[in-house]
Amino acid sequence: MSAVAHRAARPNGWWGMAIFVATEATLFGTLVGSYFFLRFSTPHWPPFGIRPPEIAVPLILTGVLVATSVLLQKALGSAREGRRSAAWLLILVAVVVQAGYFAMQIRLFENDLARFSPTGSAYGSIYFTLLGAHHAHVVLGILLEGWLLWRLAGGLNRYRLVALQSIVLYWHAVNVLALVVVGTQLSANA
Repeated sequence: MSAVAHRAARPNGWWGMAIFVATEATLFGTLVGSYFFLRFSTPHWPPFGIRPPEIAVPLILTGVLVATSVLLQKALGSAREGRRSAAWLLILVAVVVQAGYFAMQIRLFENDLARFSPTGSAYGSIYFTLLGAHHAHVVLGILLEGWLLWRLAGGLNRYRLVALQSIVLYWHAVNVLALVVVGTQLSANA
C-alpha cells in the first residue's frame, strides 16, 4: 500500500476537533476581550458592594483540573500501546477528578450568585458569562469521556483511538482555557 493510500485509510477525525477547539478559542478570546474592555471602561472594578473573587480556591481547583491533562495524555499513550484497560482506568480517574472540580465550581458559582447578580452590573454579566461558558465546556468534556469509556468497554480500534485523541485535544484546550479564565477572573484583585 502506498503512503498516500495508507494515509487515506487512516481515520483523521481529530482534525474536526482541532477546528472546533479553534472556534472555542475565538469564543473565549471574545469573552476575555469583553471582560477587559468593560474593566477598563468602568471606574470601579468590581463595583462597590462586590468583593473581588477569592484567590486560593480557584487556583487550587484549576491546578487540579489542569493535572487531568497528564492523566489523559497517559491514557492516550496506553491506548496507542494497545493497553485498553490502562487507558480506560486513566480516563475514569480523570472523569472523577473533573467531576469533583465541576461540583466545587458549581458550589462557588452558587455562592457568587447569592452575593451579586449577573444583571446587576457589567462586572456581574461578564463574570457569570465567562464562568458559565467555561463550566459548560467542562460538562461537555465529561460527557465525551463518559461516551468514550462506554465505547472502550467494547474494545480498542483505530476509530476509538481517534476519538480518544480528539477528546484529549479537547481537554488540553479546556485546561488552557481554564488557566485563561481563572487569570481573567482573578485579575479583579489587581
